[in-house]
Amino acid sequence: MSVVSTPALHVGENISRLIPYQPGKPIEEVKRELGLTEVTKLASNENPLGPSPKAVQAMRDVAEKVYLYPDGACYELRQAVASHLNLPEDHLIFGNGSDEIIHYLGVTYLQPGDEVIQADPSFVRYEAAAILNDAPCIKVPLKHWTHDLEAMADQITERTRLIFIANPNNPTGTIVTHREVETLLNRLPARVLLALDEAYFEYVENPDYPRGVEFVQEGRNVILLRTFSKAYGLAGLRLGYGIARPEIVGHLDQVREPFNVNLIAQAAGVAAIADQEHVERSRQVNAAGKRMLYGAFEALGMEYAPTEGNFIWVDVGRNSREVFNALLKRGVIVRTGDIFGAPTHLRVTIGTQSQNETFLNALEEVLKQ
Repeated sequence: MSVVSTPALHVGENISRLIPYQPGKPIEEVKRELGLTEVTKLASNENPLGPSPKAVQAMRDVAEKVYLYPDGACYELRQAVASHLNLPEDHLIFGNGSDEIIHYLGVTYLQPGDEVIQADPSFVRYEAAAILNDAPCIKVPLKHWTHDLEAMADQITERTRLIFIANPNNPTGTIVTHREVETLLNRLPARVLLALDEAYFEYVENPDYPRGVEFVQEGRNVILLRTFSKAYGLAGLRLGYGIARPEIVGHLDQVREPFNVNLIAQAAGVAAIADQEHVERSRQVNAAGKRMLYGAFEALGMEYAPTEGNFIWVDVGRNSREVFNALLKRGVIVRTGDIFGAPTHLRVTIGTQSQNETFLNALEEVLKQ
């Protein structure tokens, strides 16, 4: 049989620069690789309580209908979220995770040569949205592990189109305040859209946290990004939403894929947002776990960034990749800081008391080596 020589396919230079997203190691993969039976995953900021039992029941109830296409307009979910937020339904757009809405923002508002501004380190999908649309991504270093909004505003040029702020920031858990965001908004030219990524906002305890919905109601060039993956415990379903004035929602709807939110996710979302008692329990477990880990880190002499999310950014004082591998052998999965340019840091999800104790016991063993 003759071998056909096939010419290489052309790939755009911008696509060649894309680095695929590296998620936290799955539990089953670690079990297979290391022959472990018990693994504690504190790497992906998942809710250790899981989803609301009401959401689980809603998924079961609708499972037999998966032969049908889902409602492309997310009618029932839209009504439920709009009622919860006390907002008109035309202020909402839904996505296959809030990641998809970040992607839509790039497709909708960026042309080659436009610019995106974000903090560094922060969530990697902002830069991906820029690269996919051949738009330079301007990264502004964090100041004390927090967004430096004044420095970000100083980077605005006539080519700036999108600014992303993760609030709380991933991976550091820090926030910027309402007044700081308002000051930034007052400096933005009319052509610039500010995306406030509030994936972890349900966990925030600081009273100065931005009242983002107010910015939307004022008609500002703002979109809030929220998700059911964290406090609602539905990460495996991929369900997120954006809040913005109808003009912005309409633009994003023009590029939205048909049937992008699956039928089971929609049913679970309706039930989950109705069960705010479960969200409150999740907040309480997180608050207790946060203070437990703070105390342990202080006892170990480790510096950490006070967090408003469900994870903590901690400096372990040595190579984080080596600490990660040693923890992995003990059945504990965390996230290394080297991928964020911080080689001695770990990002640790706040778990249940039992999970936190397992992590701390393993960490103390590793540090003694």
